[in-house]
Amino acid sequence: MYQSVHKSFNGFKKLSLTLLLVMFSWFVFAGGNNSAGFGTQVKVVKFYPNPATSLINFEFPNNIDKNYSLQVFSFSGKKMAELPVSSAKITLIFNNDFYRGIYVFQLKDKNGHVVDAGKFQVVK
Repeated sequence: MYQSVHKSFNGFKKLSLTLLLVMFSWFVFAGGNNSAGFGTQVKVVKFYPNPATSLINFEFPNNIDKNYSLQVFSFSGKKMAELPVSSAKITLIFNNDFYRGIYVFQLKDKNGHVVDAGKFQVVK
């Protein structure tokens, strides 16, 4: 009886973690200009290289609002960086906290609304 309950609980934990990752992904990628996540969005941010090894560049239009901020998250949801958009180009140099994997970024306005979002890969 104990083994049966224990196996069921482990299965529930795996399902819960999977659902949490799916919900986080939906939140990150559906949070752009169109809050429902449907339709076509104009990309504001250009980023390269992708995959990246030691740094990544983010480029914005010259007329971008200087009140925007760029946030970078690990795929597990940990905020890795938050940078003010003070110029048309930002270079993020990876510190030792950046491991091989998928990262997501969000460009947010001063009210915290997501203007653009995307993902990139780090291959160290």
